[in-house]
Parts: sequence; structure tokens; C-alpha cells
Amino acid sequence: MKKALIIGGGIAGPVTAMALQRAGIEAVVCEAYEDAAAEQLGAYLTVAVNGLAALSLIDAHELVQATGHPTGTLSFATARGKHIADMPIGGMLPDGTVTHSVKRRDLYRALNAEAERRGIRYEFGRRLVDAVEIPGGGVRATFADGGTLDADLLIGADGIRSRTREIIDPTAPQANYLGIYGLGGFVNDPEQHAELALEPGIYNMIFGREVFFGYLVAPTGEIWWFANVPHTRELSKSELSGTDIAHWRAELTRLLAADRTPAARIVAATPDETFVPAFNQYDMPSVAKWHNDSMVIIGDAAHAVASSSGQGVSMAVEDAIVLATCLRDIPETAAALTEFEHRRRERVERVVAHGAETSGDKATNGISRWLVRMLTPFFLRRAAKGGVGHLNWMFDHRVDWEPADASAR
Repeated sequence: MKKALIIGGGIAGPVTAMALQRAGIEAVVCEAYEDAAAEQLGAYLTVAVNGLAALSLIDAHELVQATGHPTGTLSFATARGKHIADMPIGGMLPDGTVTHSVKRRDLYRALNAEAERRGIRYEFGRRLVDAVEIPGGGVRATFADGGTLDADLLIGADGIRSRTREIIDPTAPQANYLGIYGLGGFVNDPEQHAELALEPGIYNMIFGREVFFGYLVAPTGEIWWFANVPHTRELSKSELSGTDIAHWRAELTRLLAADRTPAARIVAATPDETFVPAFNQYDMPSVAKWHNDSMVIIGDAAHAVASSSGQGVSMAVEDAIVLATCLRDIPETAAALTEFEHRRRERVERVVAHGAETSGDKATNGISRWLVRMLTPFFLRRAAKGGVGHLNWMFDHRVDWEPADASAR
């Protein structure tokens, strides 16, 4: 039986481990922290229908449905509070399932707990520092604690600042700052919920004068929100870690004050313990080298997409399923990794490009931002009338678990 080391216990890590287990391949997840959800930026995320369909192939889709809730509609408004248009977020599965929103930390913990329940081994406190190919086949990973582990292959599910990517190709590009920093939070405010007449399942999006703001209400009545703030300079580590919640709340409330929307009130009502402080937003330039003969990168490590695409989780899940089937059906590891990249590169780079385009609208400043704000309602209304068919390529995509020729197995 092949053995794989998976670096990272975020989303791609446990999903890949479960897919490999189903494919008859032993997987060990190596997580740098003692808790896989210890260092998570961002308040919540969406899992599109293509991601849910892929998760169903390993019977893990119900984890998203149990920890999250359906959010099938986007409702856009201007800074003046004027409604622009409504449109579906994506497609719909045959059973009526639509895109789901889920708290990031809840999803990380649910996926890792399920992987452990299925008997997948975890090594916590294992931060990868190096990996080398072993003569005759296989790979040896070295960790910050001085320990080593050997396996047939190593899978880097270690995110946008992937150490595995650097090992495979020291000249690989670094993450690209999108000109935006994000914030978020959660508010339990029944009076505001009732006053705003919020309905679960609707994602409210506001093209503010200074900030792009989104919010929704969970079935529990809790308001979830995020804010994208244009900022030409990437925030430094000291700014991100050394600035207190009160500063971020005050700054964001100030930026939102001129808008005739509930955004400023929602932010002001968010308690410290559920306020997500600022984080820079990135995507990945095209990574020329995804693998060598015994190592490969997947998910954000290979092709991080802007949050505006709503496809980050789904791309990682699709990667996991496709990689598992390639390793199951192609005996030689190097050939399997080559086939994995062949099947995935064109699709994910198209998604990255789409996300960069939509994020660019939120990152512009000055005259450019004014033009975007003025023209966006027109284009959104036209898009709503025409439906979202132009994005079917993204939401209708389905990965297969069975080989093209099932009799080959």
C-alpha cells in the first residue's frame, strides 16, 4: 500500500486524506499547530455546489451542511442603500442543494474530526522545514522538531505560504497581494436582525463609497459580515498583529459612516470576541511547477484564488478527489502527479483569473473606484436579467470518482 504524507490540516489536508483512504492509500496528516484551526484568517467562507458535489464522492458533504447553512442568493445594493439586483450565487444540485456558508473555524474542525474518526493518523506540532527524494523512490520529510518521516509521496496542502512549493521549486512565485485587506465578524443582535428584516439564505452585498461590505443572517439569527477595504500597501506583520480590535472597529466604522446602509451599525455592534481583525488578501500567480517525482502541491499552495470567486474551498476539494483517483489508477507516482496537473491546471487558472478580475473592482481607488461604483449597477442589472449562465463552466463542473473506463480496474 502506498503511503502519503500530507502537509497541512486546513481544508485540503483532511479532504485529501479521506479521498486517499477511499482509494486504498495510507495517509498521515502533518499539522504545524497543536490545533488544526489555531491560525485561521477570515470569518467564514462559502462552499459552492461544485465543491459540495465533490465532497459527496467521499461522503463528506453533510459536514458542510451540518455546520453551515444555505446561501443561494446574492442581493446587491449601492452606498445609498438602493437595491440593484438579485441573482443566484451558483447552480443547484439535483436534490435542491445550493451554495452553503460556514464559519471557517467550524469547517476546519469538522473536517479534521471526521478524518480522525475514519482512522486517519495525525502528527501535530509538525512544521515542515525540508523534504528530499530518497534514492530508489519515495521522500523523506524533516520537521522543525528535528524528526523525520518517510513515505512514497508528499502532498503540500500547506496554503498560500507553502513550504512544499518552495522545496519543489525555489524559484516559485510568492503570493500576490490584491490591494485589499479584509475584516469580519459575527453579531447576535435580535433587535437589529428584526429591524433589518433579514432572511436566511440571502447574501447582502454593498458597493460602499470606501468599502465593499457583505452580510447575511444565519438561521440562528446571528449576523455574519465581512468587509473588503482597498489599501495600496500590504499591511505589515506588526500592523496585523499589533493593532487592537478597538482600532479596527473604529477605522472601519469611520469608512462606512458616509454610506446609507446598516453596515456601520453592524460593525459597531460586533463584540471583541467575535470580531475578526484585519488580514491581507492574496491570490497566486501561475505556479510553473506543481510537482516533482514524489512531491506535489494542491489547493491554495498551487493556485490560491481571490475570496470574491467563492471557489477556494471547492478548488481544494476538487484537487483532492482528482489527485486520489490519479494515484489510485496510475501505478507510477511520478506519472500520476503529471496526470493530476494535466487534469487540473487549465480549470483552476481560469478560476484564479475570474477571481482576480472581480477583486480588482473592489481594490480600485480614486477616479477608477468612482467609475466602478457608477457603472456597476448597470452591469449587475443586465447580468441578473441574463442569469448566471456565463458562469456555468465554474459551478456545473463535476469531478469523477470512477475511472473513464471502469473495467480497467
